[in-house]
Amino acid sequence: MSTDIEIARAANKLPIQTIGARLGIPPQSLIPFGHDKAKISAPFLASLKGKRDGKLILVTAINPTPAGEGKTTTTVGLGDALNHIGKNAIICLREPSLGPCFGMKGGAAGGGRAQIVPMEDINLHFTGDFHAITAAHNLLAALIDNHLYWGNALGIDSRRVSWRRVLDMNDRALREMNVGLGGVANGYPRESGFDITVASEVMAILCLAEDAADLEKRLGGIIIGYRRDKSPVFARDLKADGAMSVLLQQAILPNLVQTIENNPALVHGGPFANIAHGCNSVIATRAALRLGDYIVTEAGFGADLGAEKFFNIKCRQSGLKPAAAVIVATIRALKMNGGAAKADLGTENIAAVKKGLANLERHIENVQGFGVPVVVAINHFTADTAGEIKAVQAGVGRLGVEAHLCRHWAEGGAGAAGLAEAVVKLADAKTARFKPLYKDEASLFAKIETIAKRIYRAARIEPGPGVLDQLKAFEAMGYGKLPVCMAKTQYSFSTNPELRGAPVDHVVPVREVRLSAGAGFVVAICGEIMTMPGLPKVPAAETIRLNEHGLIEGLF
Repeated sequence: MSTDIEIARAANKLPIQTIGARLGIPPQSLIPFGHDKAKISAPFLASLKGKRDGKLILVTAINPTPAGEGKTTTTVGLGDALNHIGKNAIICLREPSLGPCFGMKGGAAGGGRAQIVPMEDINLHFTGDFHAITAAHNLLAALIDNHLYWGNALGIDSRRVSWRRVLDMNDRALREMNVGLGGVANGYPRESGFDITVASEVMAILCLAEDAADLEKRLGGIIIGYRRDKSPVFARDLKADGAMSVLLQQAILPNLVQTIENNPALVHGGPFANIAHGCNSVIATRAALRLGDYIVTEAGFGADLGAEKFFNIKCRQSGLKPAAAVIVATIRALKMNGGAAKADLGTENIAAVKKGLANLERHIENVQGFGVPVVVAINHFTADTAGEIKAVQAGVGRLGVEAHLCRHWAEGGAGAAGLAEAVVKLADAKTARFKPLYKDEASLFAKIETIAKRIYRAARIEPGPGVLDQLKAFEAMGYGKLPVCMAKTQYSFSTNPELRGAPVDHVVPVREVRLSAGAGFVVAICGEIMTMPGLPKVPAAETIRLNEHGLIEGLF
């Protein structure tokens, strides 16, 4: 059987201008990056304003396990399936980060017959968006230290500089460090550190901005630190917003690529869902809605993270209203949630499936709590048995939800036609009554507590030292109406990554809170989650290489 990368390389790709023409994008409105990828120009995006929106479909999943769920693969498969049944559908995805590619996850462009291409480019440097975000972020960091060096006219307290540097790579050695060492010529020594680029507020801003003007305004609103009187200092005070916008001028434009079946996909932005808001850009999503009839997008990790932030942050800020949601599960992952060992996943175990259903059912209830109708996609593996599949369908049926077996990995869009029909039926029924989980007027702590209790089913929040005072300070500064972005392990409803299934009455410790004023949310860092991941004992990078033909091996 062919591997994912072999299937991707064998794809019969069409010129990107042909894909654009299908959407009504003229060649002069595409900025090509080679023959198979392009950015959509700003004037064309502006010309779409006022056009009728299509229907927005969110793809989310159960909590990830080592067994695999295939959320991106299902997103691509569903987009292909919608086109297969004659619908005008567009896929909207995030760009992969280099950190996981060289860490433990590998590529993130789908799999099997449900992939976006060119897979290698998308997983590596693509069109340079992440590099531009990294450069813009670090330009601001350099300007801060330069301002301190040249007299500090703004009165910045170097002990209260909150703006760190970023790198699109997993590197635990950079989490905490001292900068400015080596003498007077190198500036003032202070404590700082690195986060991964996908956790950068600049990434969040790019993905939530409405256009270039909004991007610059949001960049100017970044709080880089505080004075001794604890008054905030903004990026605009350093006159950094203009130069940062210049670096992001091209990065803010959505990227157009295609699936193996030559259907259009917009791939743009890539915040992680466990440490950021986990959604592709508003600009790409809105453009797709004005170009297609059914727009399939995904949110990172399980519905407790990605979907919750999609609803409470992205939809709240942009006014987007989802018509339906798909929750992806595999029989294998449900068995792991039911206590089965990874080595035993190939053996029928209906009891484990039924026990593991608690995780899926929790996610269904949570998504329905936002007023969004749900359908389940069972991402098929060859070892799945008829009894196990029937158990899932019966289990979710008790909640009034359909579960469709999907074979898109092996068969492409045709293998998910049943799911596509179900999604169209849900979306066209117009039964969605979307509403966020909490009101803007609730206190920041109440918002954190609401998510913990209603989404995670926690007993209580356990704020760390200074957290409550910091939240009150944010409110006093005028940021009390912002939504909250929970930074938490993706592997569990709790903050314990080993606690699978559907735990209840656990405690959610909030270690610290950070204000992302430009992006427009407050980050609550829970448990042991890190904003700069580390590499595993055996990184994927060890098996990635160029072979004797100059082709990449080991990326997927």
